[in-house]
Amino acid sequence: MSQIIALDVHKRYSVAGVETPDGKIVKDERIRHRRGAIREFLADCEPGSPVAVETIGSWYWVVQEIEEAGMVPCLVHARKARARIAETNKSDTITVRGLNMLQRTHSLPTIWVPPQLLRDLRELTRTRMYFVRMATGLKNRVHSELAKYGIELEGVSDIFRPRVREELLAACEALPTHTRFVTLEQLDYVDHLQEETAYFAQRIAEAFDGNVEVELVDSLPGIGFILAVVVWLEVGDVTRFNSPGALATYAGTTPRLEQSGRKLVLGGVRHDVNRYLKWAFVEAANVICLNQDRWSGLYATDLYRRVRDKRDHPKAIVAVARHLAESTYWVLTKHEPYRERGAIRKSSRGA
Repeated sequence: MSQIIALDVHKRYSVAGVETPDGKIVKDERIRHRRGAIREFLADCEPGSPVAVETIGSWYWVVQEIEEAGMVPCLVHARKARARIAETNKSDTITVRGLNMLQRTHSLPTIWVPPQLLRDLRELTRTRMYFVRMATGLKNRVHSELAKYGIELEGVSDIFRPRVREELLAACEALPTHTRFVTLEQLDYVDHLQEETAYFAQRIAEAFDGNVEVELVDSLPGIGFILAVVVWLEVGDVTRFNSPGALATYAGTTPRLEQSGRKLVLGGVRHDVNRYLKWAFVEAANVICLNQDRWSGLYATDLYRRVRDKRDHPKAIVAVARHLAESTYWVLTKHEPYRERGAIRKSSRGA
């Protein structure tokens, strides 16, 4: 390592600093953002040098230019890095000097950089999730408009099913003029978003047809094809996790731990986690909960009931989500489909 480089990236510009391993400043520069500007700045640096970049919303193109320049991108956990720099004041120059200092002392808190193809594929599932969230919000607003005037469709569990649309439209006629207008408009948007969601699902199915890893994740209980794609894309390279517990923590399915002497306190789950992965495992756990009568022989179902009886429903859902996260680690590590606990014990006795 003949040089170390750090970038403090902002929306319209970046502050760059190049130093030698012994702390000698080679050059500083403020780079105005345009495609190719960072690559041109790095062209005069030693090839293969590490470049530290904090996690920000627009880091994709920055990392891409670092890779194209023949450098090694080091994506930095911003909160942990600032705590380790431990400077009272904060400026762009101080941040760059601090990141290079952490590189010299081999204490830079880095996170995994997904490959370019994986970064591109993730947009399919993440955008579909956003559309589903928007449709859910609009459905809740329609329910609210009907509830304001005491309108209810008797014997209908889902008022948005196509077979009850005529009945729903007839019920909307009882609403005041402007309320009826906004309710019908929201119904049109719900229909459009559902069509877009179906189109996204079709495109995802085409992109991941025959993917072995997705099929392995799909073997877990409660996880269908779409959730399996989300899990595999967000996990990425499973070898970056040194244990199933590490993956469960990354997915936000493990409690906070605070211990001092003999006092041990387990708090709620963390929020600084991969929220897409957490959503997928919690969604699968809820599927298991809804189908517990049909899947009464599954270990995940027994786990849900056991924790629910001792604690409550939310903690039982998180416990099942953690089981699915840890199972995902073993499924992808061993390249074997999911097997029930009883089947594993039986196989071990036979061996």
